[in-house]
Amino acid sequence: MINFEEELKNFRPSLEVEEAEAAIYNHDLTDVTDIINEMMNEMKQNNNRF
Repeated sequence: MINFEEELKNFRPSLEVEEAEAAIYNHDLTDVTDIINEMMNEMKQNNNRF
């Protein structure tokens, strides 16, 4: 049988996972709210031109 407590004591995360995590958190990604905000700003600017 697997002793989960012992396995957890021996667990060491791989460096690739840590590097990927850092890249994901440090990368500024455009999300849906950014796109909607940009669209709303463009609509406001276009309405002020008329």
